[in-house]
Amino acid sequence: MLKVSQLTKKFGTFTALNGVNFEVGEGEIFGFIGPNGAGKSTTIRILLGLIQATSGEATIFGKNVWSDAVEIHKRLAYVPGDVHLWPNLTGGEVIDLFGKLQGEMDRKRRDELIARFDLDPTKKCRTYSKGNRQKVALVSAFASEADLFILDEPTSGLDPLMEQIFQESVLELKEQGKSVLLSSHILSEVEKLCDRVGIIRQGEIIESGTLEELRHLTRINFVVETKERIVGLESLNGIHEIEQLGDTLSFQVDSSYIDEVIRHISQFGIQKLESTPPTLEDLFMRHYEPKVTSAQGGRSQ
Repeated sequence: MLKVSQLTKKFGTFTALNGVNFEVGEGEIFGFIGPNGAGKSTTIRILLGLIQATSGEATIFGKNVWSDAVEIHKRLAYVPGDVHLWPNLTGGEVIDLFGKLQGEMDRKRRDELIARFDLDPTKKCRTYSKGNRQKVALVSAFASEADLFILDEPTSGLDPLMEQIFQESVLELKEQGKSVLLSSHILSEVEKLCDRVGIIRQGEIIESGTLEELRHLTRINFVVETKERIVGLESLNGIHEIEQLGDTLSFQVDSSYIDEVIRHISQFGIQKLESTPPTLEDLFMRHYEPKVTSAQGGRSQ
């Protein structure tokens, strides 16, 4: 559905994207994450045909995103993180206008979505809060007959209940065989929805894969209570952040050393053992934590 190959974009001497590669398959939700300035928005602008890449190739439905942008947009829906609407039109009029621009809109689906997102379509857009403007864009997108949905921080301004409605709507798209590129700072949202994730940093994809494939990059959290005090734990491989809190010992373990660690602590009579799998947020922070160099005397830069 979407393929990006060696995509590079330069603005003068600044390289915003440097050889970016990823793809989104049919019926797949792909999470595109990274901090501000990492290159997410630049990539999306290229995919939408708003700016031209310096080099490399990006295709949607097998068509070039720059030269075939008009054809692509007939089957594509886009929701930005900051929606600007015509102030003198009502929300319902804007939704209908977007539907006519694309050519097809399921009216029954439109009305269902307006009710689900608790949107008053009779109000002028100038009276809408940021969250309500997002709802107009989301209803317009989800009611369309698009095959690919590009969602760039789509829940910005929504309350937790509406975020839940959004997640349900995205999963419905997947059930229909639609594809979604989701760029989000809400890592729990990405974790719940996405089949695969691409992490972009300083214009480069540094990791890409399923959540399970990326779990090796982080550590599992353990909380243990034993009959006897555990000794010798710090000498084992893969142990981090040991902290004793009364009778409870907490620490982190690299996933490849779990078996060795369990064998060691079982000698001391385990009374309680809790293990928490790494979240996407753990994984994300490991990528972006400050580097430590010996030249800095072991201090973070």
